[in-house]
Amino acid sequence: MKGYHLGELEELVLLTVGILDQEAYGVSVLEEIKNQTGRKVNISAIHTVLNRLEEKGFLDSQMGGATEERGGRRKRLFRISASGRSAITEIRTLRNKLYDQIPPLALDFSHGY
Repeated sequence: MKGYHLGELEELVLLTVGILDQEAYGVSVLEEIKNQTGRKVNISAIHTVLNRLEEKGFLDSQMGGATEERGGRRKRLFRISASGRSAITEIRTLRNKLYDQIPPLALDFSHGY
């Protein structure tokens, strides 16, 4: 693995930005994570992770247009970068490789220990 070290929340945010594609900004990421996982996350944590992922080169951002619904404020829209796509592909490959090595009985908890 190339060295894509992401924490759980970083990985969730990166995947969520990928899912949202053109509509990924702080609140939409927060809502999608809640909808997909049932997990409640603080908006400040989401903004921190978005900025950190951009600093790592996994996300790109640009300012969107101002809207009336936001009182004329603009949204910072995020998109997954080529490095971000490489990171999630490598992470998925590694996880699947490890998961596939677990013996079938180890996954079946109905038989007890």
